[in-house]
Amino acid sequence: MRGILAAAGYVPYRRLQRSDIREVMGSGGGKGTRSVASFDEDTTTMAVEACRLLGTDLSPDSLWFSTAEPAYLDKTNANAIHTALRLDDDVAAMDVGGAIRSGVGALRAALEGNGTILVVSSDMRTGLPTSADEAQGGDGAAATLVGDGDVIASYLGGASATREFLERWRTPGSNRSRTWEDRFGESMYSPLAEQAWTAALKTADVTEVDVLCVAGMHTRSVGRVSKRLGAPRTIDLSSTVGDTGTAQAMLLLVNALETANSGQVVALVSLADGADVLVFRAVRAGIPKRTVDQQIATATDVPYTRFLSWRGMLTPEPPNRPEPARVSAPAAERGSDWKFGFVGDDRPLADTQGTIVTFTVDRLAYSPSPPIVFAIVDFDGGGRFPLELTDVDADLVKVGDRVEMTFRKLSTADGIHNYFWKARPVR
Repeated sequence: MRGILAAAGYVPYRRLQRSDIREVMGSGGGKGTRSVASFDEDTTTMAVEACRLLGTDLSPDSLWFSTAEPAYLDKTNANAIHTALRLDDDVAAMDVGGAIRSGVGALRAALEGNGTILVVSSDMRTGLPTSADEAQGGDGAAATLVGDGDVIASYLGGASATREFLERWRTPGSNRSRTWEDRFGESMYSPLAEQAWTAALKTADVTEVDVLCVAGMHTRSVGRVSKRLGAPRTIDLSSTVGDTGTAQAMLLLVNALETANSGQVVALVSLADGADVLVFRAVRAGIPKRTVDQQIATATDVPYTRFLSWRGMLTPEPPNRPEPARVSAPAAERGSDWKFGFVGDDRPLADTQGTIVTFTVDRLAYSPSPPIVFAIVDFDGGGRFPLELTDVDADLVKVGDRVEMTFRKLSTADGIHNYFWKARPVR
């Protein structure tokens, strides 16, 4: 039986209250919240976190990574994910990206392929201040282990409908997407969705769907298709997470599988440059280390002005210290097990928790989001190491706090991202 062996989604710890946008800018915003990647996160680090939440020993034959917001061009971003997960050298790692549709496309290709494939999608969505994309977008990642055997959801079949039309686009180097008039997109997506839906149900040999997931950045089309197709239960993260672009289809599917009952039929519809429909049957519970709902429930607000700063829309005065220099490529390669896998003396510590024995708050060292909190951490089972803390309020850190490791970005210099591990509170 081929299908999904494990699934997990990652939602960043920070969230933006959409009402804050209007309070600051006088327009824009809306109701609810959207997820916000921290200043030290990007699509690569979020992809690593999604994979780490799978809650299973990962032994894939290959790793496929899709995003419309890659940390690098030319260089394969999947390699950093591969090394952070400490996968064997003979496991292929490749990027499948550039377009929002690449997320669901990679998933379908894996489901209809051979071998065990780790499929991960990640995205960071933004737009100009007060824009609809800024308010309705979201940041996040999702990962699925696809293969044969003891699946949590069997793949019943799928179908696609494709047609060239200009609804959403972004040129290389631009920090915003542009869209055509809403009614045009709706007139294109609705018939394509119905075409793919009819074909997918026929291929899957099902007539009724229990749980429906509809992903797409064209809000009107998503609402219309969801209502027209209908299902006893529809997964919707628009009011809490927002639309995570490339990752949205798989994130909705993950959320559906976390709560679906055995035997229920789950349909995923993705609207991006056409329509893709994938149909599954839930087999058994496959709960990751943290569910999507649990991560949403523990999120904390970030001020709108800080969000703008993190996204490069607002440039505050930095600390009066020099920016970090670029990392050495040879040194990084020689220490890749330590730098990417957090392995010291042949002992992997990325999944080991620890306790803060002392800490300091540095308001002078350079940081895109000062102050920096450094802590000395005693790891369970032995070992002590100084680490930067992230996803914390400097005023609330205490000696004795429990922390866990998270893969983050220390700095970027000369276009080189310096990835390493930080500690965050156990929540």
